[in-house]
Formats: sequence, structure tokens, C-alpha cells
Amino acid sequence: MTVHQTLKNAPSLDAFWMPFTANRQFKAKPRLLASAKGMYYRTDDGREVLDGCAGLWCVNAGHGRQEIAEAVGRQVSELDFAPTFQMAHPLAFRLAERLTEIAPKGLDRIFFTNSGSESVDTALKIAFAYHRVRGEGQRTKLIGREKGYHGVGFGGISVGGLVNNRRMFPTLQADHLPHTLDIARNAFSKGTPPHGLELADSLEGLLNLHGPETVAAVIVEPVAGSAGVIPAPEGYLQKLRATCDKYGVLLIFDEVITGFGRLGQPFAAQYFGVTPDLMTTAKGITNGNLPMGAVFARREIHDTFMTGPETAIELFHGYTYSAHPVACAAALATLDIYKKEALLTRAADLAPTYEAAVHGMKGLPNVIDIRNLGLMAAVELRPREGAPGARGYEAMVKAFESGLLVRLTGDTLAFSPPLIVSEAEIDRMFSMMGDILKGVA
Repeated sequence: MTVHQTLKNAPSLDAFWMPFTANRQFKAKPRLLASAKGMYYRTDDGREVLDGCAGLWCVNAGHGRQEIAEAVGRQVSELDFAPTFQMAHPLAFRLAERLTEIAPKGLDRIFFTNSGSESVDTALKIAFAYHRVRGEGQRTKLIGREKGYHGVGFGGISVGGLVNNRRMFPTLQADHLPHTLDIARNAFSKGTPPHGLELADSLEGLLNLHGPETVAAVIVEPVAGSAGVIPAPEGYLQKLRATCDKYGVLLIFDEVITGFGRLGQPFAAQYFGVTPDLMTTAKGITNGNLPMGAVFARREIHDTFMTGPETAIELFHGYTYSAHPVACAAALATLDIYKKEALLTRAADLAPTYEAAVHGMKGLPNVIDIRNLGLMAAVELRPREGAPGARGYEAMVKAFESGLLVRLTGDTLAFSPPLIVSEAEIDRMFSMMGDILKGVA
């Protein structure tokens, strides 16, 4: 009998079909989080768990922020829902304006969605439609990257490069750049890896293979998050930008994970000094409190659609809950916290401490690589022969049982704590993980 089964009034686990989870394995020994405050979760049996991954890359300002809860409560009472098809409400415009204030220069048109997956599919559709409006409707192909994760919509899995997310489903026309994970040359790199710039040259080869005039957009994560924190090599994003400019292809950055302060700037585009044409966001926009996403677009892209009769709908796309008023209230309160506490740049101050702490695990049993940038890090473990993922899973479960929540991808443990994390909590997080790894055979 599990601890969960012995708890009074414990819910049945049967009905919920869990996402991205080995359901039978989980339900045999569930890990349930019952409450959260600041840097910590509390389990259903009362244990405190240090949040080492900001929930799911999203709770950047920490848990249980009263300012957000109060804003949401007020908004539910005042205006619980308003459509944004041919109607609107003030908060949508206010939030869009606030987002442009922290955006990379030139990305000042905002399209609201409800998730990172929706943001990606929206950006891809905007890219297709943009070229069509300009008379280049033959641009119907996309280029993503191996090991890329761009959500679970049909567009996102098409440009994504994680095979298990793709193998059961039909996809759109898309090719893929080679991934940039090179443990042989870049193992234990600190910050952006020194090797791999030449991998950006493959974009020109793919464009020439398909015909550059047939390609609508290239989409990459500045730091591949779900594949295990893989930062772009030095100069890599700049080269992609130059190649896209050369052939008239739109460049999309997926900043669902890196957005809202993860690297010490509001967005990774600013950290790397490369501005895309479209930028997808979600997660940290509401501190994970309510589902919301946003696509940032260059004004030129937006204005290209603003032609023809003024009575005509320019883009036949949107969602019932685009710019939902309660989500807008949560996002505005979140932005207020980010500004008041300077959280969008705090990772830059903490990065040296974070880097030193995570690389302190170098030399531990089965650790074959450590990667980091800003307040993101990954520890890659050597897979067990014939059982890939087993060692990583054991380490993740033992971490949870010891009071630490980490993200697992195969045999890679990923860390991305809330931006409010203290230096003492950083040291504790990686000290705990180090002790755990010493006991994982």
C-alpha cells in the first residue's frame, strides 16, 4: 500500500490520463504536490520539497504570490470573461503594451494564446500567411532542429526534433538542422559552448536542398530546454539570423522556457543580441498561475496584413481564450512583481554562483556532462546498458523523496529554479543532488 492510499480522503487516481507520464508506473507509487509557497512545495503527506525547476520552467517569481492571487480574484468578480473576436477588454491592450516595454526592440505587436504549444502553432501560421500576403505563397516548408521541442500541436511536433513526440502522428513539411549537443568536444562547458558554430552552416545547405524560395520559417530554441539544457554555441544564432536574412526566410525563436528572465535578460534574444522576426512565449508570462501565451511579432510582419478593405478580417486565427481577462490580470500582476523585484535580470547576478555549484558535481559517479547558462543547468548521466533512462529516473525519484524537485529527460536531470532562489538554496539544491548521485549505481 502506498502512502497516498493510506491518506484520508485521498482521490482515486484512475480517471486522470496524465500527460507525458508513465501512468501505470506513476500510479503505483504517486508523487503528489498539495501546496506551495515561495521556493517550496509541500506533498500530500506533509513533506517540504525544494522546487529546483520552477514547477515546469514557469514559476519564475516563486509560488503563492499574494499579489497575483488578489489580482485574479478581483478580475473574476469584475469581468470573468470577454470575447476578443470583434470585441475586446482594456486589460488585453494594457498587457500587450506592457510586454512591448520589455521585448527585444522591434517586436512590438503581440498575439495572445493560451500555451507554448499554441504560441508555436500561431507563429508558424503567421509565417505562412505573411509570405502568402506578400505574394510568396509557395513558401510552405519549415525548418526546425533535432532535439528541439516546440510543443505538441501539429505544427510544433513537425518542427520539433524529439522522435517520441513525432512517431505516432502525421506531420507538416519540415526538415531539421542538426542538433548542437556535442559532448565529445563541449563536455562540462560553462555557459555557451565553444564548439559547434559550423553547425549553423547546415541551414544554407537545407535551404538549397529544398529551394530557399519554398521555405517560410526557421524555428529554434536559443537554449534547447526539454532536450536537456543545450545552449546555442557561440555565434550560432547570429549565423542563423544572417542566413535567414539572405534568403528572405523568417527566423522564429521559441522562448517559452527562456523568456521572462531565465538567462538574466527579459528574453534570450537580448542575452544573445539576436532579434528574431517572431518570438513565442508562455509559462513565465503569468508565473504559471494561469494558462497564457503570447507571440511577439515585428511590426513589419503585422503591418503587412493590414491591407485591403478595413472591414476585412486580416488573419483568420485565434482562440476563445485569447487574452482572457483573468489571465491578463495574472500576467499584469506578474510583470509588476518582475519589475519591483528586478527578477528579469536577477539571474545575471546569480549565474556565477549557480554555475560554480552545478559544476561542483563534476567527477561524481556516472556524470558525463554538465551544461549551464543563466539559471538553467543540466547534469547528464551515463545510461545503464540496455536500460536508457533508468538511472535518470532513479535519481529523480530519490531527489523527490529527499525533498528536491528536478526535471527529468531520459538520463538528463534539468534544473531551473524560481528566480527568487537564494545563494544558500542554490548550494543546498546541488549539494542534495550530489549526495543523491553518489548513491545511484
